[in-house]
Amino acid sequence: MDPIRNPYAPGAGQRPPELAGRSEELKAFDIALERVAKGRPERSVVLVGLRGVGKTVLLGAMRSAAVRAGWGTGKLEARPDASIRRPLASALHQALRELGLPDDEDGRHLLGVVKSFAQSPAAKTVRDRWNPGITVPAVVGRADSGDIEIDLVEVLTDLGGAAADRGRGIAVFIDELQDLGTDDVSALCAAVHEISQARLPVMVVGAGLPHLPAVLAASKSYSERLFRYVAIGRLDRLAADAALVLPARDEDADFAPDALDALHEATGGYPYFVQAYGKAVWDVAPASPVTATDVAVAAPQAEADLAVGFFGSRYDRATPGERDYLRAMAELQDGTDDSVATADIAVHLDRKPQSLSPARDALLKKGLVFSGERGRVAFTVPHFGRYLRQHP
Repeated sequence: MDPIRNPYAPGAGQRPPELAGRSEELKAFDIALERVAKGRPERSVVLVGLRGVGKTVLLGAMRSAAVRAGWGTGKLEARPDASIRRPLASALHQALRELGLPDDEDGRHLLGVVKSFAQSPAAKTVRDRWNPGITVPAVVGRADSGDIEIDLVEVLTDLGGAAADRGRGIAVFIDELQDLGTDDVSALCAAVHEISQARLPVMVVGAGLPHLPAVLAASKSYSERLFRYVAIGRLDRLAADAALVLPARDEDADFAPDALDALHEATGGYPYFVQAYGKAVWDVAPASPVTATDVAVAAPQAEADLAVGFFGSRYDRATPGERDYLRAMAELQDGTDDSVATADIAVHLDRKPQSLSPARDALLKKGLVFSGERGRVAFTVPHFGRYLRQHP
């Protein structure tokens, strides 16, 4: 079939042509936006799941919903060992621009508060203190204490009040939320708590790995009541089929039932894999409808693409010692995607548990594994263990 008309999109965070299986989450978010705008109590949202399940895509779809509702929005990606202050200031600046504040004293005051937040005395370098795009002077005495918790509460309170006056809202979308530093997590929880109590139209929507709720709870004991946690997982069979069939039909093509059976077996319903296999199958199929034979022919190419771009790129980031740890995990999984006891890994490698702590901690920091419960670790990427077992 014509590769130029191939509709599938196996890109990082790239929205697929059919966002299947996420309608309930989007409907619930639309309701939350309306409730918050009307001053009704509603929690901020945190999406949790493995890599490749579409958290970033859903985050983007929720942002689009907020824009359609007339909210000001901004998005950022948390990074390890980097303060949230500067990227959050940029996101808030963007949200103010989307609100379309007039160029009057109130509008300039809000921009000055964002600038003072960005240029806190706590910033250690010229780069950290530089904030492009805001030409008004920083407001002295507001969001500039240097304490991220105090400053974040103040800047969100001011922006939320301005949005409320206009019958609209502010939404901040944060990807890779588990990578925030301890102080930033604490400040974010405190700010969400404060704006929730004040019934201000401000929402924080985060996305992160499955252990994110534990990260937030370790920072503030009340965090489980601040956020509505939404588990994002693999697609069920109907949704996975829809993600393949509907884009194909838009291009006057279709899939035979046996092809859909083979694709579901190969992808496990994980959205990224669905797109990767869909793209590969389309490129090799001679004609519509796509058959199970076409899937078998395309599978090696799909697996090779995943091996390089999805699995291999992550494995390459690990040191030799960390790779030994990963391979031990894969062998102990015994064909599943289950978590593995750290004590069993030590026994498997004939090492003392304490000697493996540096490798484990480094893998946690690199986002290759996560710890959902004490004494156990799991891969952040679905089917990563299978990949390691198939590539000695």
